[in-house]
Amino acid sequence: MPWEDRSRLLVTEDEFKDDLKANIVKLQRLGIARMDKFIAPYEWYNRQIVNWTTDLGLTLYNFTPGLRTAADYSFPEMGERYMDSKAISEQLFDFEVKQGLNGYIVLVHLGSDERRTDKFFYILDEIIDRLKDKNYKFVGLDEI
Repeated sequence: MPWEDRSRLLVTEDEFKDDLKANIVKLQRLGIARMDKFIAPYEWYNRQIVNWTTDLGLTLYNFTPGLRTAADYSFPEMGERYMDSKAISEQLFDFEVKQGLNGYIVLVHLGSDERRTDKFFYILDEIIDRLKDKNYKFVGLDEI
């Protein structure tokens, strides 16, 4: 869907489902046997996408609103939308102090644009250790 209008779709139901099924097949060939969850590209979706995902036997999920860890995709040339790793980490811990993180889904991307030189995932061990020190337990999505 376009950024300006979440109610409008850029693909048909068949295109969406065919593409998602093809990706599942590729992941299965890589040895991923259990495929029951889906996160929409750019974490951008509407009710129609949820329904189509459900039709395929998948559960659509997203990160918890308010957290900015998903900004780890950004890079300096993006201007105002860019958040460096320190700012992302500070926002996460400020959020944690105000609201806690129990039951929250914290999204971190496996990779990022090569123009991002301070990869957020490089400080993930430190963040996990800090959260464990605060008695947080990390669980799979099925346990939330």
